[in-house]
Amino acid sequence: MTDIPDTTTPVVLIVFNRPEPTRRVFAAIAKARPSRLLVIADGPRLDRLGESERCAEVRQIVSRIDWPCKVDTNFAAENMGCRRRVISGLNWVFSLVEEAIILEDDCLPDQSFFQYCTELLERYRENYHVGLIAGFNYEGSFRYPRSYYFSLLVPIWGWATWRRSWEQYDERMEGWPEARRGDLLERLFPNQSVIAYWEGIFDRMYDGTGPNTWDYQWTYTCWSRNWLNILPAKNLVQNIGFGEGATHTTNPHPIAAIPADKMAFPLTHPLEITCWQTRTMKLQKSVFVPSLFRKVKEKMSRTLLRGSSRA
Repeated sequence: MTDIPDTTTPVVLIVFNRPEPTRRVFAAIAKARPSRLLVIADGPRLDRLGESERCAEVRQIVSRIDWPCKVDTNFAAENMGCRRRVISGLNWVFSLVEEAIILEDDCLPDQSFFQYCTELLERYRENYHVGLIAGFNYEGSFRYPRSYYFSLLVPIWGWATWRRSWEQYDERMEGWPEARRGDLLERLFPNQSVIAYWEGIFDRMYDGTGPNTWDYQWTYTCWSRNWLNILPAKNLVQNIGFGEGATHTTNPHPIAAIPADKMAFPLTHPLEITCWQTRTMKLQKSVFVPSLFRKVKEKMSRTLLRGSSRA
């Protein structure tokens, strides 16, 4: 199947201050022609030279709707920061719609991503064991007889979910101390390095010393609810936001080079809803718990980049 239908599922675009990646992602959305578009924008930081102008340019880009579409906007008048802006924005989205496809300004999707999300949102709408549908695959496309699989991983570079999932979002992670004592991570991941990695992150997010972000709390929400998430066997979204101008992904990373692939239709569904544990653990160890060699290599890479920028 080569023709991709117009997108009937509401699409959310989260933007800030980067006109060029926003232009590319918005062009992909425009090609999908969603019947409803909801745009969330953060405001400029007044102490950053030129940011007001860049934010204004971004808002101009996303206003150029040339297809039949209901548009809703939630533009912050001042800077809220990543955490407050995304959380408040998605709260607003799911006060209006029951389900949505969500893209940030650096998540460039293949056109098949939209149909893939739409079909799986419908298929698993009433299955409360499924938390979200991811478009990004940390290892790129691979040979597999099914179109997707179930995992404990929580990719948010192009994803879709339902109001019934987002309503359970636990920003303050109030149940974390009890979950920690109850061996939540030990039950999910039989690996001490993985457990230590996530315990450290969740401890910092709980006590307020972690980064200004929203996604670690979303990961905790998924795991504390025992949800399984859907990951595609073909990577459907490329992250084009690594490097200068990014909020968090400022350093080079191998996964930035993973291109978006095309999903084949009709989808081939898994025979049962169960976690592919071996692949989940493989990715946990290779992506989230880097080896000493990779840590040293990335540190050297950052040092070289800083040196070249000063030259």
